[in-house]
Amino acid sequence: MKSLFLTVTIALGLTGCGTQYRAYSPSFGDANDKASTTNENTDDSAGKRIVIYNATLTIVIKNPDSANSALAKIAEEFSGYVSTLGNKSSTIRVKADKLNEAITEISKLGKIKEKVLSGNDVTDEYKDYEIRLDNANKARARYLELLSKAENVEAALKVEKELERLNGEIDLLEGKLKRLKHLREYSTITIYLNEKTRLGVLGYVVVGLYEGVKWLFIRN
Repeated sequence: MKSLFLTVTIALGLTGCGTQYRAYSPSFGDANDKASTTNENTDDSAGKRIVIYNATLTIVIKNPDSANSALAKIAEEFSGYVSTLGNKSSTIRVKADKLNEAITEISKLGKIKEKVLSGNDVTDEYKDYEIRLDNANKARARYLELLSKAENVEAALKVEKELERLNGEIDLLEGKLKRLKHLREYSTITIYLNEKTRLGVLGYVVVGLYEGVKWLFIRN
């Protein structure tokens, strides 16, 4: 299996999808490594980077339906939940510090063809939202003070209109921060399900002939 490395990128947009890297992060290590990925994601005030860890797996299985049932159980086992289940691909979320363990369990469902681990650094994006939210709350407090001192209806209506805009902005920023916190706490695992090819009678004959010819020409 090709060696993998992790490059962390700083997201500038809301969703900050980040580039996917076919990479192993030192924090991921081997799939059996129990090291917690949340070491990178401790208290924001401590100056730690805020990193969202995700994984994408391509797995060959006999029955996608039975695999989806197992995936739902894995999500529950590692304190997560199912996002989507399908016959071609499924997505689950698990606690970030359980990501390696969840990948190990998923690997038991079939043959892993490809494994991609990624880390998206959203620290700057998170800090930007925090600053904007703080400024919006301060502005809202000032407008509330102005509203209490409004001398007429017209002035009050103007202040109320600005307050309405600020309330909408505050709700939006709080929602963005909440989403980033959630994605930091729960790692997303996308699983592409490839159904194992079933050979017919002629297929077995062809495979048998191939192995026979191979034996004649190639011997260890």
